[in-house]
Parts: sequence; structure tokens; C-alpha cells
Amino acid sequence: MEKDNEILKLQDAINRRTFLSSAAGFGMAAFAGLMAENGNAAPLAPERNPKTGGLGGLPHFPPKVKRVIYLFQSGAPSQMELFDHKPKLNDFRGQDLPESIRNGQRLTGMTSGQAHFPVAPSVFNFKQHGKAGIWLSELMPHTAKIADEMCVIRSMHTDAINHDPAITFFQTGSQISGRPSNGAWVSYGLGSTNHDLPAYVVLTSKGSGRPDDQPLYDRLWGSGFLPTQYQGVKFRNQGDPVLYLSNPGGVDRNIRREMLDEVGALNRIEKAAIGDPEIDTRISQYELAFRMQASVPSLTDLSKEPQSVIDMYGPDVHRPGSYAANCLLARRLAESGVRFVQLFHMGWDHHGGLPKAIKGQCYDTDQATSALIMDLKQRGLLDDTLVVWGGEFGRTVYSQGGLTSTDYGRDHHPRCFSIWMTGGGVKRGMTLGETDDYCYNIVKDPVSVHDLNATMMHLMGVDHKRLTYRYQGRDYRLTDVYGDVVKQILA
Repeated sequence: MEKDNEILKLQDAINRRTFLSSAAGFGMAAFAGLMAENGNAAPLAPERNPKTGGLGGLPHFPPKVKRVIYLFQSGAPSQMELFDHKPKLNDFRGQDLPESIRNGQRLTGMTSGQAHFPVAPSVFNFKQHGKAGIWLSELMPHTAKIADEMCVIRSMHTDAINHDPAITFFQTGSQISGRPSNGAWVSYGLGSTNHDLPAYVVLTSKGSGRPDDQPLYDRLWGSGFLPTQYQGVKFRNQGDPVLYLSNPGGVDRNIRREMLDEVGALNRIEKAAIGDPEIDTRISQYELAFRMQASVPSLTDLSKEPQSVIDMYGPDVHRPGSYAANCLLARRLAESGVRFVQLFHMGWDHHGGLPKAIKGQCYDTDQATSALIMDLKQRGLLDDTLVVWGGEFGRTVYSQGGLTSTDYGRDHHPRCFSIWMTGGGVKRGMTLGETDDYCYNIVKDPVSVHDLNATMMHLMGVDHKRLTYRYQGRDYRLTDVYGDVVKQILA
């Protein structure tokens, strides 16, 4: 009798569970029907290129480049110390910046309380280099050797005045976090040309100019509202480049394959039951991780590089996680078919002690950057690679804090700053844009962050206005509702 009661209880529990599951299913079906009636039904999966995984119909037109290497100098390099030569500033040394030049423009909280804004000319010398006579600072003797490859833009400007929103703006087209990064958009739109590596890889390094500089956040290379499989994969500076790349003790490749097959089968059952598209991402990322176990170790092993190439990048190339080592790794990633490689080098935020600090930053980056360009060129890769060098904004012409004959600092300045580009589809050996005598305002050919992103997309064969993703009832894109291709720099 007691056994019969237990059977009845079990049967009753099963019946209730079955009913509730069915009710939930009917409820979801009804909800989906209502959403469809309101025009809010989930969009069908877009058609994709079977070879690359990119969207069908992309590229929109023949691309000039296959890949991007983005050398992001986090902290904001001073344009007056590097690219924007202003000899007339010596005549204004120590004088207050005229109000007619500042024109009431906003300041950060770090200098808004200063009683005076003394003009601080650069203590470094400039010379013209290359056939086009591009002005470059003495701080970058190696970069001077590639002057004829460079397209310097002196008239960049941005909307943000503080680091985090400014870097977020460069990466995502918005000062507010949560949108996809530029590399994620490229990965989503164009896919990957190497089945065994991510389409988007991120490398980070700390500068010797200011080791405790502004931090970086993983969301800067995130996928935002795009499926998470398009986010950047950050390579670590020590140990395995990617966590858990190596199998644990007692597990070989065959055992790992069996485990993934079992997990994949369970994931597909769950996908069939609840329909969550992120489960597809989980499956694909497990499979990519398995393939990376074979491809990444050889990719990050620099021991087979010719000594002549190692020497090009300078002594720091032997230190894992250095900017030089990451530049060489960026070339190897590009050569292996990675679409978007982004290096973040911290340490450029020089509010005080700028002359000494910027020397350290240029020591970190000058030789390795030049070596990367020459290395790409000698391998025939520069013609179909776009390289971008720059930070999130510029620095003020006036000194933050005290000004002496040998020392000064500079605050954030979004009104004008310099970056440079080279590679396929870009005019080389040229300078675009001008700033006023105080290097405070743009007087010719302004270029916005949205313009830069639109141009980068254009060179990859993508119309930035047509690469969109519908989210919360709106079509989003990297350039928001702005951006024009900078035609003056197109080859």
C-alpha cells in the first residue's frame, strides 16, 4: 500500500511538471505570436559566407586591405612633442594662453582651477624627413626612417575630454560603454580568413614612461550587443597566451576531443529546448579554442624568426608582453590571416614631468613601430594591411602646474591632435590638416573619430552606413549617425 502511494505521488509530480512545461511552451508561442504581430519578431539569422563566416554581400566593394593593425597609444601622446611642429610657440613661452584662442572651451577638473595657463613650447627639436618633408620630433629617429610610408593627420578631434569615455569613443563610436568595438564590427561583418585563429586579437603592454597609467578594460574590445563570438580575444603577456590553452595533466588531445563532442551534444540539446542563440556561440568558441591549442603555440614561438628580423625590433623584443614583442607578434598574426589586431600601449598620460616620461614612451615604441612597418613591407604585406597609430586625444599647449626651462606637464586636449596611418589604399608621405599657432584649434581639414572609423571600414571594402545591427528597435552602426570617408588621404 505504501509503495502504491509513492508511485501515485511520483506520477502526480510528473503530470504537473509536464503540464507546466506545456503551459510554458504555449505561453512562449503566444508571446512570439504577439511580438510578430507588433513587428518585433526576432530577426532571422543573416546569410553568411561559408568560407569566412562574414555576412553575405560583404565586402560591399573591392577592399584595399585585408586586415588592420591598430597601434593604440593609451593615455594620449602629446602632438606638440611628436608630430605638430610649432616653432612660434617659443615667442609666447610663459605667457598666458589668450582667451581669444581658448574661447571659453571646457577644461578638465585638473586645470580648471589654475590661475594662469602658461604656454609651454616643446623642449624637443624637429626636422623634416622623407621626400615630402614630414616634420617629426627627435624623439622618433626610427619612425623618421619610414616618413615616406606615413600619412600624418594633424587635425583629429574628439568629443570626449577624459580617458575612459575618450577611449570608449574611439573603440565603439560612443562615449557610453556597451556598444561593439571596431574589431568586433569587422569580425561580425567580414568574418575570419583563418579557421584556426580568432578574427580579432588584442595585445596589451605597459609603458616605461608611466607604468601606473590609466587602466584598460576588457569591454574596450568587447562585442557589445553583437553575439559574443565576435569580441576580441586578448592574448596574455605571461604563460599560455590564452587561459587553459594547455591540457591539464592526464588529458591528451584525443580525450579533449571526446569531451568537446559530449559537451557539444549537450549544448545542442539545450539549444533545441530553449533556443538561446548564445549557445551557438558557446559551441563555436569551444571548437575555436580546441583548434587554437594546435595553432597558437607555434604562432607565439619567436625562436624561428631570423636574427636579422629580431634585431630590427630592438632589445625589448626578447621580453614577453613588451610593445616590441607585441609588434612582432602582430606581424605574425597578420601574416596568419587575423583580420583585426589591436595593440594597446599604456603610459602616455603626462600631466607632469612630460619631457622625461615621453622619452620613455618613445623608447618603448619608436624602433618597434618602424620595424613593424618595414617588416610588413619586405614581406609584401603592407600593401594589403592598414596600420593606424594614435591615442584618444591630444595635450594642451599650456602647462599643467609649474613651468620651468626643462620640465612641464600637459592636460587633456580633445580639440586637436595627431595620428598617422599607412598601408593599402592610403596616400603615403603626406600630411593632412593644420592647427593654429598655439596648436589649440584646427584651422584646416578637421577629421573626427567617426570619420576615421568610416575611412578604416571603407578601406576594408565596407560601407559604414550599411553595416548595421538591429538592437532594441534601432539599427546601430560603428559610426552611429555620423562619419564621412576622408577622401583626401585615399590613394
